[in-house]
Amino acid sequence: MSQYNYKDICHKVIKLTEEVGHFIATERQNFDDSKIEYKGLNDLVSYVDKTAEKKIVEGLESIMPEAGFIGEEGTNRSSSNGLKWIIDPLDGTTNFIHGIPIFSISIGLVSETDYCLGVVREVNLDECFYAWKDGGAFLNGSPIHVSRQTELKSGLIATGFPYYDFEKMPQYMNILMGMMEGCHGVRRLGSAAVDLAYVACGRLEGFFEYNLNAWDVAAGAIIVKEAGGVVSTFSNNPSYIEDREIIAAPPSIHKEMQSVIYKKWNS
Repeated sequence: MSQYNYKDICHKVIKLTEEVGHFIATERQNFDDSKIEYKGLNDLVSYVDKTAEKKIVEGLESIMPEAGFIGEEGTNRSSSNGLKWIIDPLDGTTNFIHGIPIFSISIGLVSETDYCLGVVREVNLDECFYAWKDGGAFLNGSPIHVSRQTELKSGLIATGFPYYDFEKMPQYMNILMGMMEGCHGVRRLGSAAVDLAYVACGRLEGFFEYNLNAWDVAAGAIIVKEAGGVVSTFSNNPSYIEDREIIAAPPSIHKEMQSVIYKKWNS
């Protein structure tokens, strides 16, 4: 039994994302693209990402000062209790910069051995997806569940495209072809956290991507699991954060996706 009330902590995090989401939405209205910076090839960042992370870290420190941090914009701190916040202050920065309305805040809390809670707020529609360990998954207060579809051929799938590491493009294109031939369609929304949240609430039947970071998937994966979905690597292992590849879907569709992806990824 944990000494922490994750439900209570989760609701405090939800409130924090509401405040930071308002900041991000306000800045988008008057965003100056001359302030864009490059962290690497096609890897964009702005003062909005950095300021949002600072606000999130300050808020989380007041909620749970003993926890550590892993943040996309450089916040990194260990903890004595094994708990750490994994933060993407603005998942979908490229969408944000170009004025495409799909970007989000992603905050996950994990221990050394398990997940604790996750919150993903899609800023434009002001939709907050969240879950805590053994508590179920929710969207703006209402319970959510992964799609009831049982076959890939009846599903809509999301993925992400490589934007700097193109070494495995042939395998990826083979996977993409297999998915396009086997489902209703494939979408690329531009925010892995939103992709996972949409799997959790049944808007998408599945999501897969490779070369992701912990902050891209930590919160969303928790929500998918609590919504009844399965999350794994391409080889069906649970180490999706460490291996930087992920499949998330309802159980039966996950099995189909994993079969298609694994064969083509290793061909």
